[in-house]
Amino acid sequence: MAKATYKESGVDLAVYRQSMARLPKLLHRTYSPRVIPNDGGFAGLFQLDFASPLFARGYQDPVLVSCTDGVGTKLKVATQAGAHRTVGIDLVAMSVNDAICCGAEPLFFLDYVAMSHDDPELLEQIVEGVSEGCLQADCALLGGETAIMPDLYARGDYDLAGFCVAVAERKKLVDGRSISPDDVLLGLASSGLHSNGFSLARKVVFEIGGLDVDDTVAELGTTAGAALLEPTRIYVRPLRLILSHYKIKKVVHGIAHITGGGLLENLGRILPKGIQAVIERGSWPVPPVFPWIQGLGQVDAEEMDEVFNMGIGLVLIVSTHYADSIRHQLDDSGVESWPIGKIVAGDKKAVWA
Repeated sequence: MAKATYKESGVDLAVYRQSMARLPKLLHRTYSPRVIPNDGGFAGLFQLDFASPLFARGYQDPVLVSCTDGVGTKLKVATQAGAHRTVGIDLVAMSVNDAICCGAEPLFFLDYVAMSHDDPELLEQIVEGVSEGCLQADCALLGGETAIMPDLYARGDYDLAGFCVAVAERKKLVDGRSISPDDVLLGLASSGLHSNGFSLARKVVFEIGGLDVDDTVAELGTTAGAALLEPTRIYVRPLRLILSHYKIKKVVHGIAHITGGGLLENLGRILPKGIQAVIERGSWPVPPVFPWIQGLGQVDAEEMDEVFNMGIGLVLIVSTHYADSIRHQLDDSGVESWPIGKIVAGDKKAVWA
């Protein structure tokens, strides 16, 4: 009887080692001076502050902020298109955008890649995207894990999970408690679907619409695959600039990341008791990818609002006196924004005007 081997069961350790050899350069390019080198170790090392007085952050009461998320069924589109670099950016974005909602600075990121079989080139493409996302968020890709599970995933399938650790001074945390009537809602432009609603988007585009990822969509000026795979915008740099600009007065009272559940659900989460957010429909331009999906699938407007971000990836709740100044700063950072509503007294929820 032949002897059983790990390779015959679906895991080739020689190929796995080839995969691992491709990754260190992708991690190293994201390292800041606070990363303590530990290549080959079982954990990543990161010092919270600098020993040198020249670079010291001088935290007085630091609070660690942690987030985790995945990319969801957007990965199915990446697999169909054979394009795997941008979903790594999505993975980072979904966590670091959550962290910045607390006013926190992302410090480092960890990824988890579960694959059907060892594929060094595929893994490198995925982690290249993760590395790029970390550079955009100014955080270190400190480590990760790759799991090969041939009996759990169909050949060629994979899944991603990401984990971010951030830090904020306790007194500078953005927690929504200071939201008050007359505050302004500023909507920040999304880059498209981001990483939400893809079960519906895929059904509409590929099943109902009968399109392929390589089919050109005239009203979008690109292919269906490219439109759906547009990576999630990372808001860390422009938001950190704004939060650090006002050193005395807290002018950003709340931040909501618009993910699954749309504007109403995500904005409603951060409101204190007795406070209502009123959103003015039509106060921002909806990117063409959304009406395209809606028309292709005959999707109800209410369903679109509940599933997708509809062109608003982040909402800032700010003091009315500083709204114009903040918009100018966002514009300087290359992020479009619009006043999309206001805060009033009322039930703790977000509503359409």
